[in-house]
Amino acid sequence: MAQCVQSVQEFIQDTFVPMVAVLCSEAADSSTRKNNLSFAELVRPFCRLTSEVHMRDPNNQSHVIKNLRISVTGIVTQPPQQTAIRKLLSEVVSASQPAEGLVANVITAGDYDLNISDRSVKASVPWYNNWKDTLTQLSSSKFHAATTPWFEAYRECFFQSMSPSDHEFLHHYLACMLVASSRDPDPVDQFLKLSQEQHRIQHSSDYSYPKWFIPNTLKYYVLLHDVSDGEEQRAESVYEEMKQRYGTQGCYLLKFNSRIPSSGADEQIPDPWSQYLNRNNLQNQETSEDDLVPPLSKNKENSTNALELDGLDHPINDGIPNNFKSHPFEEDDLVKSGELDGPHRPKSVEIMNDSVKQNSSSARGLSLTLTDHDRIRQFILEFTFRGLLPHIEKTIRQLNDQLVSRKGLSRSLFTATKKWFSGSKVPEKTINELKNASSLLYPPEAPELQIRKMADLCFLVQHYDLAYNCYHTAKKDFLNDQAMLYAAGALEMAAASVFLQPGAQRQYPTHYMETAIQTYKDLCKNLVLAERCTLLSAEILKSQAKYSEAATLLIRMTSEDSDLRSALLLEQAAHCFINMRSPMVRKFAFHMILAGHRFGKADQRKHALRCYSQAMQVYKGKGWSLAEDHINFTIGRQSFTLRQLDNAVSAFRHILINDSKQTAAQQEAFLREYLYVYKSVNQSSPDGPLPQLPLPCINSSATRVFFGHDRRPSEGEKQAATHVSLDQEYEREASQQWKELEEQVAAMVNKGTVPQNFQLTQYCLNSQTDNLRFPVAVVEEPVTVEVAFKNPLKVPLLLKDLSLLWKFNFRDFNKSLEGDVRESISNEKDAHSKASHSIGTEVISEFQINGEETKTARLKLLPHQTGELHILGVVYNLSTVQSAPTQDGLDSSPVMQVAGSCLNASNLNASNLYSGKSGSKQQIPHSLRHQPSSSDQLEYFHGLSWTEGKTAHGLSVRGRQDLEIQGLRLNNTKEEKTSVKYGSDRRLDPIITEAMPLLEVFFINFPTGLLCGEIRKTYVEFVNVSRCPLTGLKVVCKDPDFFSFGSKTAVLTPLSPTASENCSAYKTVVTDCACMSSAVTSSVSPADFGMGTGNPLWVTDVPLPDSVLLPEASVQLPMWLRGPDEEGVHEINFLFYYESTKPQSKLSHRILRHTAIICTSRSLSVKATACRSNVLEADEQSDSDNLLVFLDVANINTSEAGVREFHIIQVSSGSEHWRLQKCINPAEDKDAKLSSRERAKLCFRATRCQNSEATSCTERKYIFADIVLGSEQIISATTPCADFFFQSCYAARSRKTTPQTTMGPGRPKTGDVTKLVQRCSEVDLNIIVLWKAYVVEDNKQLILEGQLHVALESIGKEACSLPQVQETQEMVLLKFTRAEQPQLPARPSMEQLSHLIKISFHYPQYYDHPFHQKSLCFVPVTLVLFNCCQIEVDIIIDLRHKATSPEMLEVHGSFTWLGQTQYKIQLKGQEVYSVPLKACFVHAGVYNLGTPRVFAKLADQSVQCETSQQNSTPALIIINSI
Repeated sequence: MAQCVQSVQEFIQDTFVPMVAVLCSEAADSSTRKNNLSFAELVRPFCRLTSEVHMRDPNNQSHVIKNLRISVTGIVTQPPQQTAIRKLLSEVVSASQPAEGLVANVITAGDYDLNISDRSVKASVPWYNNWKDTLTQLSSSKFHAATTPWFEAYRECFFQSMSPSDHEFLHHYLACMLVASSRDPDPVDQFLKLSQEQHRIQHSSDYSYPKWFIPNTLKYYVLLHDVSDGEEQRAESVYEEMKQRYGTQGCYLLKFNSRIPSSGADEQIPDPWSQYLNRNNLQNQETSEDDLVPPLSKNKENSTNALELDGLDHPINDGIPNNFKSHPFEEDDLVKSGELDGPHRPKSVEIMNDSVKQNSSSARGLSLTLTDHDRIRQFILEFTFRGLLPHIEKTIRQLNDQLVSRKGLSRSLFTATKKWFSGSKVPEKTINELKNASSLLYPPEAPELQIRKMADLCFLVQHYDLAYNCYHTAKKDFLNDQAMLYAAGALEMAAASVFLQPGAQRQYPTHYMETAIQTYKDLCKNLVLAERCTLLSAEILKSQAKYSEAATLLIRMTSEDSDLRSALLLEQAAHCFINMRSPMVRKFAFHMILAGHRFGKADQRKHALRCYSQAMQVYKGKGWSLAEDHINFTIGRQSFTLRQLDNAVSAFRHILINDSKQTAAQQEAFLREYLYVYKSVNQSSPDGPLPQLPLPCINSSATRVFFGHDRRPSEGEKQAATHVSLDQEYEREASQQWKELEEQVAAMVNKGTVPQNFQLTQYCLNSQTDNLRFPVAVVEEPVTVEVAFKNPLKVPLLLKDLSLLWKFNFRDFNKSLEGDVRESISNEKDAHSKASHSIGTEVISEFQINGEETKTARLKLLPHQTGELHILGVVYNLSTVQSAPTQDGLDSSPVMQVAGSCLNASNLNASNLYSGKSGSKQQIPHSLRHQPSSSDQLEYFHGLSWTEGKTAHGLSVRGRQDLEIQGLRLNNTKEEKTSVKYGSDRRLDPIITEAMPLLEVFFINFPTGLLCGEIRKTYVEFVNVSRCPLTGLKVVCKDPDFFSFGSKTAVLTPLSPTASENCSAYKTVVTDCACMSSAVTSSVSPADFGMGTGNPLWVTDVPLPDSVLLPEASVQLPMWLRGPDEEGVHEINFLFYYESTKPQSKLSHRILRHTAIICTSRSLSVKATACRSNVLEADEQSDSDNLLVFLDVANINTSEAGVREFHIIQVSSGSEHWRLQKCINPAEDKDAKLSSRERAKLCFRATRCQNSEATSCTERKYIFADIVLGSEQIISATTPCADFFFQSCYAARSRKTTPQTTMGPGRPKTGDVTKLVQRCSEVDLNIIVLWKAYVVEDNKQLILEGQLHVALESIGKEACSLPQVQETQEMVLLKFTRAEQPQLPARPSMEQLSHLIKISFHYPQYYDHPFHQKSLCFVPVTLVLFNCCQIEVDIIIDLRHKATSPEMLEVHGSFTWLGQTQYKIQLKGQEVYSVPLKACFVHAGVYNLGTPRVFAKLADQSVQCETSQQNSTPALIIINSI
């Protein structure tokens, strides 16, 4: 139930009040007109008595009357026309809108917070974001206002517009005030004339309007005295004469106009007339006696079914249909019918309008003071006490006496007498005739009417008990006579009397009201009385909390004859549903939609908008998408018609941005509606900012920004560097690798540390990159923004003139910020401009997005000046794609099906909207189509699109969408972790810096597939495409052993691949076959190949000529590639780093990325083992320490690459300490050929390099020894062999996980000794195996070449060229152990000590001796000892036999050593010592001389160990007897 200002009792009491007529003289009227008021208007605010009054009932009991109000109106002789009343009611409802500033009424029902108030529109429409805050604020207020003042205004105007009827007397005049002025020439004579005029109006047959209660009407004579313009003495004398003529009870002297305008100009006098005259226009038509409103039509209708309404001049007919289904204010049809045109045009409407304008524009009561107000109030009180109430009391007594005098008669006899003597009544009625019972008329003197008259009088003076008895009695008489109209009236008022009885024991007779309504509506066909009865009953039921019954009554009263009445009643029914004990929220919303629909048909657009907006509160966000679309569509249309263009755009926007379930045709219709409304908004404010467009949807977080030119594509054998582009997908792991590479080169440039202000170069920014800093762009290099559009509709969208929206701030970064302040510019005002002096903007002429498609657009900006650029969004023209003509009708869509169900639920037929097939343009009435008008108002019609006929060529509107990107959530500090905070995202705010060099790199003949270890020579072209020279070009790569630019020394780098036969990538020399077995040595420094200079291994300097690449210059450099040792697909990342010759403050360097994809196949597998050689010469110091190197080479190629066979053409070594000496392979074929799955074994002798040979005074040098197995020698000490050799060596060292432990000066001596002992078994020898492979490809034989590296680290440990695959360790259980005591420094193991000394026996292999001459044979033997380590070693030689088995005794017992049996010797580091021995033999045979036992121990250690070579080196001698 809507909140009301009055209670139900006050409402009913004020509806039925005593009526008093007024007749004024001209002089009296002119006196009141000084205050812009008629006499009736003058006294109207004072017509409610503030004190209780008393009167006597027929039983002489005192009866109290509270808050009595009387109605004083001027006499008009003709009621207004029906059309005027309808228009007046419509104007009253239109004028009564939700008041601004009043507090809302918030209802909470379940999950719904409904704002049923003046702010309901703001709180419910989808574009109002803070409606929850509004509800909270409003619900906490203590003030409440009427939520439906338009309904109360309509109800009040409706009751006042009701014409007095013959079947009831509630609106008949009880008295008449005759008003004359003291300025009249003869006031008494004037009173006589007014009295005669009143008598003539009441009793003459020429006047049937107004109605009078009794023939003897009370006449009350009032003399007006204008104090400001009149003689008070004359007024007093006239009043004395009046008292003598009419008595003191029948006249009154009213003095007013006491205010002097000049003296009281500043005095503020209240205006009590505004609340009456502005609210209601019906009673503003008071006229003087000589200037009554003339008749409007001579052809007055006197039908018996005519319903006479009170308050206006003209009669109206009941049952006139409503001709304003779509436009109640439109007068075209009325003009055609002649009702409102020509001589019959109602001037009362014009008079009303003029009166309203006059009353609203001019002040009232300007000549009155507060004393005059009190005088008028006292006048009304005197009139009521002395005149009206005594007259009513007298009349009640007379009527009661008449009724009491008839009590003795039999009721049946009385009824029979009435039937005989009442000639105007039909004695009997058939069943069919009962339907016309409303035409029955009683004569004025009929007893039944006397009872009704007494009942009405009692009701007017609040004597409800007596009134009910009279109504009940009259009701029985009327029902007996089958006078249904009279009976319905008696039932209606009897029910009201029961309700108004204070403390009544009777229950409110609801069935009385229901019977009365049904009788009025069905039998009497009087909808006006039915509506009155419905309004009264509904208010009574709502006061008793019977909301369901009240809603049923209100809904039942809706019909097609009046859209306005139906809309108001449906709205009140909706309020009933929401105020039930268990609020029926969905029923409330549904009936609000029905009410809004009927308001729209009644041309009450603001109320229709309000109803739909309130209903939206329920349907919004509940999954009722079709209902939401219908509501938003209607809100949009009504808002557009009301010129609320922003609201209309927002409503249509809401339809388009949601996940719509409409069909494609319906979505297209919605889109056209939106575009048309949007275009109207733009035309209304052409100079305003570009508004936001809802379509297509933009995923702002998916926006990507690319800085720089698009790279040139590959041309033939030239392959451009891949760099960065928008076509590449972002990979976090790859990005981290690029970051490490850039930090590596930045640290190298900055002397080993990364600068604090280092900013990672990011050419492509997206949601996953670090966007906290402002990106840097370069002048004259484009900025490309990729925007992701999504079309949520099923119809295609066409974006025209699509471009970026930006703002630019000029700034010179070489100057201070204070000295370089310039004005910022933007292309918002001129967004379609393609070029600018500061920023060039690319414009895409057409960009089409199909239905439900996600599509990206790449838009470019070209900065021409330095400064700060801010990319705000995109701007474009949104239009529909031209297609085949479609129907614009919306009735067949799901939205209109919802609307249709609403209409059917309200007993409305959708076919009443228009006839013919839905959507058919030919059958739509012409009056319903859009007609252009000067005010550009559009017809409101649900079944027809207003854009019909206007979109033949497609609508196009211009707008913008902002790119608002939210940064990543912060999660570093505790505050950030406990709250939700987001960082900034600067990807759209680049800084434009000065010109920088721009490098492009092309790879010429760059392979995609290689064999493992294959060497291939290519060329790289570096091009500077900018206008600035570049320098400091470096390349960073995590795989430095994959490529090489050659050595720093030109002598070591071959100039051209054609310098030797077969286009070899190596530097080759033809050799003589005679010297092939011995090694050719050469020495080079690692620094010549970029090693050992302190630079990181990953960073390589590019050898540019003069280290500078001039603008628009290019240079080609050779680059050697070596296939990785591991087969498979390899991604090798190159990062080219370069700088400008002119330092920049914002951009210190630039980079260029390239990713090479190389697929490698198996080639050869090389396994190498080193062991000590037994050859030890006592007189050759150089050959004292030598090794045997065994190579096992296998062909593991699977012939996938078409390799026929491999040739091992050369084996080289590279080391600081060792070199290969010669090949001791017994095979004569030096060129080892390996077919598939074949294996070759090679043996080489390696010797230790001399100190002078390996090292110089200034730097270390590596000794390269080449053993040629083919026809030409490859100079291994030159590029590219030496490059890849050094790179593989350093890369292998860098890949070691545990570096060698450095020992401080406080380290125990034992640790140093242990390290020295370990070095005895270490071998720092790197083997290079160079091969050639013969490949058949396209019936052509190609020769491939390559090299494999094997690093020998220790004696006896096998090394392999293939990278060893580390087996994954199985997961073991976690064990908890006690912390061990710190270990003491490790001592040399026994095995290590056994390798300290190398021994060798020098003796003749065959010795002849004549045993028959001499029985003893003496053979000289030399024992040579060599200390393999760098420290002193104590040696003990024991010549005694130690044999345990008989076999050994047999072998060793046949000879003996002569001389000393034990020697003690101390050998220095690397010292060779010879011990002369003599062996004695007694007979011929084969003997093993290796019986001496050699024990070695460190000079400062007590533990000694026997050398391991005693048993592993047999020394056999053959003694022959001659």
